[in-house]
Amino acid sequence: MRAASIVRRILAWTIAVLAAVLVLAAGLVTAVNAGYGHALLVRAVAAHVDRPVQVNGILQTHLFSRHPQIVAEGVTIGNPPWMPAGRAAEIGRVSMVLELPGFSHRGGILALEVEAATLYLARDAAGHANWQLTYPPHTQANKRAPIVRTLVVPNAHVILNDALRHLQFNGTVSVQGPDGSAAPQPLRIEGGGQLNGRAASFELTADPLATASHDHPYHFTFAEHSSGSRIEGRGLLPEPFAYDVVDATFEAVGPDLKDLYFLTGIHLIDTGDYRLTGRVSRRGKQTVFSELFAKSGQSDMRGMVAIDSTNVRRKLDIDLSSQLLRLSDLGIRAAGRTTEPKSPLLLSNAMLSLTMLRTRDAQVRFRAHQLEAGRLTIQAVSARATIDHGLVTVAPLSAQILGGRISAHLKLDAGPQIPTAKIDVRVSDLQLGQLPHKDPDHPPIEGPMQVQVALTGTGSSLHEVAASANGTVTTQLPHGSLRDSFAELTGLDLRGLGLLLTKNKREVPIRCAVAKFRAHDGTLVVQSLVADTEPVLITGEGEIHLDSESLDLAIRGRPKRLRLFRLRAPITVRGTLAHPSLGVETSKSAFEVVDSGGAKDADCPALLAEAGFEGSWVPASR
Repeated sequence: MRAASIVRRILAWTIAVLAAVLVLAAGLVTAVNAGYGHALLVRAVAAHVDRPVQVNGILQTHLFSRHPQIVAEGVTIGNPPWMPAGRAAEIGRVSMVLELPGFSHRGGILALEVEAATLYLARDAAGHANWQLTYPPHTQANKRAPIVRTLVVPNAHVILNDALRHLQFNGTVSVQGPDGSAAPQPLRIEGGGQLNGRAASFELTADPLATASHDHPYHFTFAEHSSGSRIEGRGLLPEPFAYDVVDATFEAVGPDLKDLYFLTGIHLIDTGDYRLTGRVSRRGKQTVFSELFAKSGQSDMRGMVAIDSTNVRRKLDIDLSSQLLRLSDLGIRAAGRTTEPKSPLLLSNAMLSLTMLRTRDAQVRFRAHQLEAGRLTIQAVSARATIDHGLVTVAPLSAQILGGRISAHLKLDAGPQIPTAKIDVRVSDLQLGQLPHKDPDHPPIEGPMQVQVALTGTGSSLHEVAASANGTVTTQLPHGSLRDSFAELTGLDLRGLGLLLTKNKREVPIRCAVAKFRAHDGTLVVQSLVADTEPVLITGEGEIHLDSESLDLAIRGRPKRLRLFRLRAPITVRGTLAHPSLGVETSKSAFEVVDSGGAKDADCPALLAEAGFEGSWVPASR
């Protein structure tokens, strides 16, 4: 009996407490509906969203209803604590109608209407944004967040500064409301303004909010336009409405691929008219662009780019390949954006983005079946590169050119204020007879050339590195052939002139040829320049200045047999790497009626060994 009495008392107390709570709740709702306790309500909302909230105008609430409603005017929302102090939104009027949960449905937001709004959206390079509901490292997608069934936002002024994705937007965005018909209306969002400094417009159409469900994917289509470029696509949210999980396909077309920066914030290269297609898949801070295919001119590119933004240093994984890549399809000339004369420099002066190299890490793989650089065709290009805290390593880089093979290892340290570079290039068995010339059936010179380049330098472009280079450049031809008229002309004799005037295409053997340069502060100084042909021993001296790419070389040919009417003078090679010119140094000339021809054969094995090409000499057949 005593136990039963205690139970009855506990039950009675519980009923009394519940009744008191209900009476208090009803009183609070009535008081709020009557306008009392609004300040308390605003403070509660601010505490819940973890950012300052102010209501400077009227605040009307109708909470004691099946569909509670809140109307507020003059609303200001500040930035969250993980962002610098400032405003996130200023709203002239906001109206929200809620739906309370029932036995057969979840609660949610029946309608949300925002008028006269200005949104100040910001995200820093680390990914912290003022539109995030919780501190970013703790953010988790709420896969069951309430769905807004009707959304109306007429002409909201949006100012976006996104340092992570390099996007800046200042314009208007509108969300259209239902047109009054009974059928569910698709969600339509339209916007326009200045995106990354250029006029841009966009539109998005998605499934009706009235029929949206967390249990089914949410589909959408989108289109963006700016600077002649257009992106269109379609996609879905596999887990509505978790916006960090997105799958989509896209197509972009326009006059210049670089213009996509004004739509995406991604820096790309200049091209002519282009078309780009692919798929994008986002999972949190990891984004993968797959099935990429780009076409511009006769060039194509396909592959994959993965971006991991989990840490402050973004990581990129890039895998690209091409069937045909023409350098003339790339650059500002291909885009038609310059009327200036072509640069006289042969070595590119295009500057690397040091900020990108210093703030991102990457793994890059590239392959090209055929690469066309002017009149040269390079085949089977393959390269692997890494970027690790500003240290760029390209190893290996290989290709086939003119029947030979290129193998290179490159390093660039972008950490110092002035980057440092190390270049190691080897070219084996490059067939000189395959060099482009007017008569492909009768090349002026033939043979397998070997090249070794070992240089260090400083700068942010290939030209800057060359202009400060130190090291060695060595080439050798262990055997081959040369047009007889060219060999004789180096000796400036009557026989050579006659062969040239009669267009004689007779060839003579090259026993060996070596050219060795020592580089110091961007100047290549000849250490050894010898070409031993059957009739003439050719030697040379001089310098190549890589800062101006100017040539200052002197070539002398000494006949091995009797020659008549010979001008003993050096042939000069001046001009630039891109446009060399030949001449005769008459101030150092001496005319000889008869030259007995006392030049001897060069010691080819010793020359090649000194140049570092031991064991490569093959005696030329006479």
